[in-house]
Amino acid sequence: MDPSVLELWQTASGAPFLPTVGKGSQFTVGFLLLVIGLGLTGAFTLNRSLVNIPVLGLPASACLAFGTVYMFCAVGVYV
Repeated sequence: MDPSVLELWQTASGAPFLPTVGKGSQFTVGFLLLVIGLGLTGAFTLNRSLVNIPVLGLPASACLAFGTVYMFCAVGVYV
């Protein structure tokens, strides 16, 4: 094994990974993002124009995407 990889492995063991959103709050963050995304989607569908695509459409799709991922992480996927 490369000595630099071994050194990196040993220094990383002293600093555990701490996620930005903890496991206990993933459901709340995911649900809030989904609600915001659905609200922005509704506002976008009521007033569709070229100006509203970056203002409402892109944030709506990002909120729905990240909200779905957080809900998958919080609740799990049981198929």
